[in-house]
Amino acid sequence: MQNFRNYYEILEVSKDASDEEIKRAYRRLARQYHPDMNLGDKSAEDRFKQLGEAYEVLSDPQRRSQYEEFSSFWKQKGFWGRGATNGRGRLSVDNLGFGEFQDFNSFVDQLLNRRREVSNPDARSRPVVAEDPYRPAKTKTAYTVQAKSSRRDAEASLTLPLEKAYTGGQERVRLEDGRSLEVNMPAAMISGQRIRLKGQGIGGGNLYLRIEVQPHAFFKFQGDDILCRVPLTPSEAALGGLIEVPTLDGLVKMNIPAGVQPGQRLRLAGKGYPIGQNRRGDQIVQIEIAVPSQLSARERELYEELRRAEISPRSDLPV
Repeated sequence: MQNFRNYYEILEVSKDASDEEIKRAYRRLARQYHPDMNLGDKSAEDRFKQLGEAYEVLSDPQRRSQYEEFSSFWKQKGFWGRGATNGRGRLSVDNLGFGEFQDFNSFVDQLLNRRREVSNPDARSRPVVAEDPYRPAKTKTAYTVQAKSSRRDAEASLTLPLEKAYTGGQERVRLEDGRSLEVNMPAAMISGQRIRLKGQGIGGGNLYLRIEVQPHAFFKFQGDDILCRVPLTPSEAALGGLIEVPTLDGLVKMNIPAGVQPGQRLRLAGKGYPIGQNRRGDQIVQIEIAVPSQLSARERELYEELRRAEISPRSDLPV
């Protein structure tokens, strides 16, 4: 058959490959043959287009089934010129006779609801004519087969660092189909949030970006509050005073009370994650005492002097 393409060979998968195997193969090969990675390479560009077409067909169960049925029929003797009906003498879009297609491209255009330019303008509105086996010979009935809408919504995942999710702003998003979009992200995004990009889905449908916020090494979500652990020296914990604490807005000064204990939690009001437009959670600062593992000679001298002056915390143990 003219132009026939084996989509399984193009994606380098077996005919019984699962949906997940097809998706993994497409992602791997799309990265390899993406035009951005093969500048000026026409063969890579053609392969990338074939990969997109193959994935669009095989990733959809109904299209994959029709493709496999078509593939098994087109080699059979007498295939050309045969018409197929739905059992009631009428042509069906979902069960269209394969013999109606002059080549493989025509079949794929029908399957993916693509339009091709034709030289005869009258042919665009011409109805499909097929013989009706339930009417007398020489009788023909004309039926107009209307293409199904190709618009479909799509979804993609976008993983962001916490700082970017908090501030929002411009972000370049690369999609599975090879497209790259500049998206103006809102501020204060959270995991599980979906952002709609109108008209960026399949055939003009909507694209929904599902947001995932990466775990942060310092800030931890605790509801609408943000928890962080801040180390103090023994003298800072004993004497208290002002220290600088990192927040999502940068460093802020925080007053540490004298005699603060390890594990004690202090609160920075309004420095947590935004809640809607006018509220924010708090930042919870959990105190840790950093005991030095090595001392200079001067530090040792001062600690020895402190030990002689201080009262042992074990003097009143209840045993």
